[in-house]
Amino acid sequence: MKRRAFVSSLVGWPVAAHALPQSEEQKIRAIAEGFLREQGIRGMSIAYGMNGKVEFEAGYGFADAEGREVVTSQHRFRIASVSKPITATAVMKCIEEGRLKSDSPVFGPDGVLGGDYAGEVASVTVDQLLTHTSGGWANDKNDPMFKNPQMSHAELIAWTLANQKLVNKPGERFAYSNFGYCVLGRVLEKMHGQPYETLIQKQLLEPCGITSMQIGGNTLAQRLPQRLPQEVMYLTARPDAAYSMNVARMDSHGGWISTAGDLVRFASQLPLLLKPDSIRAMTTPGVSGGYARGWNVNKVPNWWHTGSLPGTTTIMVHTARGFCWAGLLNGRSEGLGLALDKLMWQMGGVVKEWGL
Repeated sequence: MKRRAFVSSLVGWPVAAHALPQSEEQKIRAIAEGFLREQGIRGMSIAYGMNGKVEFEAGYGFADAEGREVVTSQHRFRIASVSKPITATAVMKCIEEGRLKSDSPVFGPDGVLGGDYAGEVASVTVDQLLTHTSGGWANDKNDPMFKNPQMSHAELIAWTLANQKLVNKPGERFAYSNFGYCVLGRVLEKMHGQPYETLIQKQLLEPCGITSMQIGGNTLAQRLPQRLPQEVMYLTARPDAAYSMNVARMDSHGGWISTAGDLVRFASQLPLLLKPDSIRAMTTPGVSGGYARGWNVNKVPNWWHTGSLPGTTTIMVHTARGFCWAGLLNGRSEGLGLALDKLMWQMGGVVKEWGL
């Protein structure tokens, strides 16, 4: 049986739109495996595509520490903060549909989430959470998303607002905030009357033909009995560092797991989900000059987001002409995110037809 016919016969194994020349596939593999050796990372999955079609996807290395399970294109990884463009898209859709306004306050008597809050915190808007300009709750040693792991979303939000005051006036300064996107998840739940994971699957993922994505588990013990199909193990120097976080609570800022191919399907089908004006607003930089609403942006304009957690390094890119890619690693080290970005450009440049 020819290879393509054989792959087509495997249930749940989507076939690339067309096979690359063998020489290009071999060159990409050599680059990928060299990168894994150089960086000391066990496994990687990559995908490239456009207009909802995955042109090429592949896995390299191993999904486990022992080298018994080879990574395939169907392996799922924690995508960490690559979750933020997904949440941002849902918020922009909610605004587009008239359910929500970008300048709606979030907290206090007039806020979407309500609560007995006053002062500057009661003036924080939906758009300020989208643009990381709320004035507080930065991704630093005091990041509330990595504290009080036993608390629910509601309990953590109440605790944070009571114990971590704003340090800047809302709207004035950029400070990357995981907590802000956690709150946006709760805003979406309030608007739709559904759990965050459910509404994202119905509103965004199903229309794009995405089936692999779900919110990940917290611990290795949770993972194994559930055996989330084809999920890699997250490998760290400190034992269990990747399995001591409340990943499920990170849902809207960093909790999704996915294949690389399904991230490409998402990034390349934004016009299916949003009107042009909404996409333009989502990718117009704010006060930071380089971050818009859930996406890093440049003047090309290319849009992208990276992700990083113990045992996880990820990237998703949407280029100016609509060609997209995603790269997922089951390890993390200093500077690895930038190295992964360069690697994806390098491997993509191997395929002359793509014109990168």
